[in-house]
Amino acid sequence: MEATAEEVHHTEHVPQWKIEEVEDIKNLIQSYSLFGIVSISGIPAKQLQVMRRELKDIAVLKVSRNTLVTRALEKAGGTAKDLEDYVDAQIGLIFTNENPFKIYKILEKSKSPSPIKPGAIAPKDIVVEEGATGFPPGPIIGDLQSVGIPAAIDSGKVSISETTTVAREGDKVSQKLAAMLNRLEIYPDEVGLDLKATTYEGSIFTSDQLAIDVDQYFSDFTTAVRQAFNLSVNAAYPTAENITTLISKGVSEARNLGVNATIIEPQLMDTHLSKAYSQMLSVAQIVYDKDENAVDDDLKQTLTSAATSKQETESGPTTEEETKESEEEEESEEESGMAGLGSLFG
Repeated sequence: MEATAEEVHHTEHVPQWKIEEVEDIKNLIQSYSLFGIVSISGIPAKQLQVMRRELKDIAVLKVSRNTLVTRALEKAGGTAKDLEDYVDAQIGLIFTNENPFKIYKILEKSKSPSPIKPGAIAPKDIVVEEGATGFPPGPIIGDLQSVGIPAAIDSGKVSISETTTVAREGDKVSQKLAAMLNRLEIYPDEVGLDLKATTYEGSIFTSDQLAIDVDQYFSDFTTAVRQAFNLSVNAAYPTAENITTLISKGVSEARNLGVNATIIEPQLMDTHLSKAYSQMLSVAQIVYDKDENAVDDDLKQTLTSAATSKQETESGPTTEEETKESEEEEESEEESGMAGLGSLFG
């Protein structure tokens, strides 16, 4: 299809650098698995350059005119074109092969505290803590009180009397309050790249979808895996992950069944004999307690030895052994004490 005269005329007057810029953005979108739009509003140019250097091993950060960005998105097509709605105000473009959740976390961690500007909206509750300020007495007391911060003189310094919330999240910060917060070195704002939206593997992720508690998510995932494993074992549903546990559980249950049902198998004979011997001793002990002459001498000796062994286990060392050890310890302590006195008096 041939271009109209108007389109040809328009193309002829588009500067070459704009054509190259659009093509460059389109190529970057197609070269990386993730493409995103970030807000750079309020970030000084110098600090933006620092951020670009810090991200150089992770991502490419590019700033261009919004009209050129929109044109590049149209040319790239696919899900990239769907990000046109996020091209407004001051934005930058980010390109990376990291997943969107990781790059969001990296950008959030890179933000730094910043003084809030007059007329700005408080991003969160702004709290001034109780305590000394380090300022000498003077007009600052009145300045503090004029913005709702209770202040007084304490030990020759200006002190804030009580912890006070001077602005709620969403409140507009006045010029006087912004100036005072700056003097108190309270920086409630943050400077950094705000990831607005990304396209990744055919899907679009917005900032609210990416703002997850990774530790909680990992904990929930671990709990789910453990519960799924327990369910599969209890339901005897074999998988590659639980087959060893299922076999061990089956062997243990089969062994217990064989012992309790007195099933004669070579693998169970030691357990059967040990169990029978223990039961025999229990019966013999009951009989012996009623009539000592009801058991023979060998069994009587066995019962007596078992009782003695049990008593020694419960009571610990014999009295004679304890007395001997105590006397040896006392003699050693006396000799040590005399040696100490001798060295003291020469």
